[in-house]
Amino acid sequence: MIVHHQAAGEVRMRPTQCLTARTLKAALAASLKVLDFHYGYMMIADFMRDAARSMPVHPTPSDVTALRVWHCKYKSLESLSTFTNLKTLVIATYPDADLTPLHSLSQLEYLRVMHMPKVSDLGPLGQLQKLKTIRLSTLPSWDSSGKKTIVHSLAPLTGLPHLAHLELFGVLPEDGKLNVLENCQSLESIRVSKYRKSEIERIYQLTEVTNSFAPPPGVDAWS
Repeated sequence: MIVHHQAAGEVRMRPTQCLTARTLKAALAASLKVLDFHYGYMMIADFMRDAARSMPVHPTPSDVTALRVWHCKYKSLESLSTFTNLKTLVIATYPDADLTPLHSLSQLEYLRVMHMPKVSDLGPLGQLQKLKTIRLSTLPSWDSSGKKTIVHSLAPLTGLPHLAHLELFGVLPEDGKLNVLENCQSLESIRVSKYRKSEIERIYQLTEVTNSFAPPPGVDAWS
């Protein structure tokens, strides 16, 4: 099925028999869609610039495996906890003061969060043992002003056994250091900004990680 999220928050559903090239192209333009992806057949939910104050209730959240919440006006993303089979999550403008809404997403493999100004603790991410890619960043408009998001520590990330790709753009621990990441044996790439040049050079010298961008989430429009 293809599920389409309307601008006003209404959710409509219509059946489809097969995914032809034309169907796939149409699905890419829809807000909620099904795609043939490397996880198999996925249901992809996309909430774009929704002015509602509450996140709409999805009819079958446990069926959704990829979700994007892009610059919406929701007061909270608490309902993310109902998407128990998510493997990919992309968020722009995270409204909550902590990452608790994510802590139950045990199947999550790919996480991108852009602009989480109230968050100071990455602790809940340490419970997401299947994470392979984490991309955390401030707004691009913050770059010129030098604004940063300061978190207590990067230590919660060191307990993720499959973490391979990490981006920290304008997201720094209180001590401004990357040394705790030296213990992440699965890391393949790290790319950061707003850190001291000497700190960045040190992490590359002491580890075998590359200075590479993390892979995109797999949905073209979400890169």
